[in-house]
Amino acid sequence: MQSHKIKKELADQLIAGGLNPLDVSEVVLRALHEDCDDNGDVTSIATIPNNQVSTLDLVAREAGTVAGIPVAAAVFAILGGASVQIQTPASDGDTVLAGDVLISITGPTRVLLQGERPALNLLSHLSAIATATKTWALALGDSHTKVRDTRKTTPGLRTLDKYAVRCGGGLNHRMNLSDAALIKDNHVVAAGGVAQAYELIKKRFPDLPVEVEVDSLDQLEEVLEVGADLVLLDNFSIDELNEAVEVNAGRAKLEASGGFTIGQASEIATTGVDYVAVGAITHSAPILDIGADLRMELS
Repeated sequence: MQSHKIKKELADQLIAGGLNPLDVSEVVLRALHEDCDDNGDVTSIATIPNNQVSTLDLVAREAGTVAGIPVAAAVFAILGGASVQIQTPASDGDTVLAGDVLISITGPTRVLLQGERPALNLLSHLSAIATATKTWALALGDSHTKVRDTRKTTPGLRTLDKYAVRCGGGLNHRMNLSDAALIKDNHVVAAGGVAQAYELIKKRFPDLPVEVEVDSLDQLEEVLEVGADLVLLDNFSIDELNEAVEVNAGRAKLEASGGFTIGQASEIATTGVDYVAVGAITHSAPILDIGADLRMELS
């Protein structure tokens, strides 16, 4: 590897997307180390001259929403340093079609083939999340309701997973357990009640946003009375969501949660809830099929 640093132009793209270039570098280095130990890519070393140069195109094999272009580019930038030139015909958040070239990298063939799989793994994974999120965003249409993610992300990749959600037109929930408080059923049991848990948090962390999970309209009334700003409606039916919006009467933001499917999106949108939390967009999105095609450079 030539350098652990990412060139300024690439770093600026990451920063513009709300990503820390150092964090991305760490993810890329882990991915590269998974694929190659100190012995390197033995197949490429044995079969490809060290001075051979070619171009690798990362190409969409199916339509979708792309995310992770600068992350995948960082794989080759870190692996090849100044020996590679990178072009990005596509940008994160773009809707792409089968056959569209997303990234083209020119450089030593050994470098390109060593970086191919880590780059594809990251790009196809993040594009899967962006595509799933975009599907929900489109299904909700121009309604008031927006799709949000959860903490059901790939361990070690939460920042990137949530970035991909934004690329797909979704909103992020809290990044970690200190960003905001979320009172769930187990907290209620431990504290002795919904209202008690809410009051304890506001006493300890008065300026922290607090979301309260409820599983009944009675609990909703209770937390609205103590002043909750955001309420998670857990496993409410569509009819119950409609009732909850009426009971709420604009007092708090409402978030629907509970294993909803994309087929229910339009019904959820008509209820008037502010958000729908969908864990599946990060934990169950099938990868976007992206391939790598090598082109030999003419000497």
